[in-house]
Amino acid sequence: MSIEHLAIVAFVGFIAGFINVLAASGSMMTLPLLIFLGVDPNVANGTNRIAIIVQNIIAVRSFRKQKLLSYRTNVPIMVAAVIGAFFGTITVVSIDKEALNLIIGILLLAMFLIMLFNPKLWVKKHENINVDKIKHKSQFLIFFLIGFYGGFIQAGVGVFLIAGLVVGIGYDLLRANAVKLLIMLVYTPVSLAIFLYYGYIDWEIGLFLAAGHAIGAYLASKYAAKIGTKYIHYFLLVVILASGLKLVGAF
Repeated sequence: MSIEHLAIVAFVGFIAGFINVLAASGSMMTLPLLIFLGVDPNVANGTNRIAIIVQNIIAVRSFRKQKLLSYRTNVPIMVAAVIGAFFGTITVVSIDKEALNLIIGILLLAMFLIMLFNPKLWVKKHENINVDKIKHKSQFLIFFLIGFYGGFIQAGVGVFLIAGLVVGIGYDLLRANAVKLLIMLVYTPVSLAIFLYYGYIDWEIGLFLAAGHAIGAYLASKYAAKIGTKYIHYFLLVVILASGLKLVGAF
């Protein structure tokens, strides 16, 4: 890939890292971008995980210092997500290129509709959580399915995680964002290892993407409590709709 394209990848990675930490769905920009630049869909899907890991290490550390995370409280749903991600990744690496393009496009359009008609998921507030509230079998199943989706494609999984954490468990949006990143940090290495085993990783692209994510994640995690998500929500709607239509062949 040319240095110009790598610079674009790093810049979009910066925006995506910022968005991922502040809200969700930054991968809905990076994954289509890599595919548009000619990267094989499975390679794009796998390489994107490098940046996700780097981004989440930085963000989780920052949120931990702000006392917005409890590892012990979230162990059950983290375990569920890891198991789901394993099976999701095993499934996606067996799908051919053309089918994967169509699947990604359809999923992006589905996420557009979810974000368009459920904007309250981004602003809903709840009381703080204690460990006794994360014990139900239904919660384990929900986060297993979210983990499966995350292992399968990653793009948009943040929206599902926020929905599960805010609506399903009762976290406020700021803490849900922090826990979302912790869950992704735990399951993403599992997915990355599987993609690496199948040869679906481009390290050059991944490192440029990760550099952008790292800077964006640091800034967003540092100022998350001071920045609103309203305008980012609208921006993502446009990006998701355009990307989804492109991948299903609408233009």
